[in-house]
Amino acid sequence: MIFKNLIRYTEGAIPAALEEPIMPRRHLILSETQREELVQMRDHARQPYVRERAAALLKIAEGMPAALVARQGLLRPRRPDTVYDWLDRYQATGSAGMKV
Repeated sequence: MIFKNLIRYTEGAIPAALEEPIMPRRHLILSETQREELVQMRDHARQPYVRERAAALLKIAEGMPAALVARQGLLRPRRPDTVYDWLDRYQATGSAGMKV
């Protein structure tokens, strides 16, 4: 009897925000030339930040979630918003957006 009352009183108690779907994962689809360009940047760029950004984008292109790349996939953890900014900039301007 207690459990029936518990169910009745908790019905509809879940906020609507928890029932909303999760944001879809962001993907990066690269052509062969774009992939080669990012590999070249990752391996030979003079600026360490360019190498880090190129490595992050290559991991995202391989299917790793950007938030996971930010937390575990780089030499040091980054905020996921930072990696999403790199992804947005690359998708908008290409390799020119990799440099500050």
